[in-house]
Amino acid sequence: MGTMHYLLLCAVIFLPETPAFPLQVRPQPWSSLDPEKVKGYLDKFFPTFTKAQNLSIEERIKKMQKFFHLTVTGKLDTETEKILTMPRCGMPDVSEYETSSGPPKWEKTQLTYKILSYTPDLPRRKVDDAIRRALMVWSDVTPLRFRRVYLRQADIEIIFASGEHGDGYPFDGKGGTLAHAFDPGQGRGGDAHFDEDEKWSEIDQDVNLFLVAAHEFGHSLGLGHSDVQGALMYPIYSYQNPETFRLPADDRRRIQSLYGKKSSNS
Repeated sequence: MGTMHYLLLCAVIFLPETPAFPLQVRPQPWSSLDPEKVKGYLDKFFPTFTKAQNLSIEERIKKMQKFFHLTVTGKLDTETEKILTMPRCGMPDVSEYETSSGPPKWEKTQLTYKILSYTPDLPRRKVDDAIRRALMVWSDVTPLRFRRVYLRQADIEIIFASGEHGDGYPFDGKGGTLAHAFDPGQGRGGDAHFDEDEKWSEIDQDVNLFLVAAHEFGHSLGLGHSDVQGALMYPIYSYQNPETFRLPADDRRRIQSLYGKKSSNS
């Protein structure tokens, strides 16, 4: 069974899309940033610092601030609080495999995908198109190829769901975690789940499905989060025009390190 990035949106890696975010997607305020919520955030998105190191909350906040290139204070200052409340992917920002044997990957280049459920926010054809184009982001720069199937089990299975949806990693309602995905592998490996409590869109309004899906499929292919602002795999949701989107250099380098470059004959 594939393992989960635990989220950005991540053994099961703890759960839960990049620097700026559309004006319509507002960070959800926490009441005085409850220390338990801060700890929960760190446990969820920086699990290796919880499991492998006996660090104080202050030291763990410093690690998080360093990842996001904030001023490293160990304190919950304004810029840190802003990051903590932004809509994001549900995968961890520092994955366990990044400190061990390296990222998982598919041992094949021909992959299948299947859409098991849809959001009512968009016509089905719009969802189909967003998913197809999100996968093309990765196939355009690697030897990977994606084929949709309808009946049999697929390598990457896609659902929209709310709250607890059968994988043990419930969604948290509107805002916060937007989606999560599983590492390459058998069973749930490669699957991508989208929070139906979000308002999904094809434009610069609410949450853009194409951008979130492209990010999550990066996880489905074995990528963890990037600390490079502007990278597709940066964990915080950011709007870019899908019509002019080009995979940033950091993401291209990382995916090609796993699967190689696209052949000139392809």
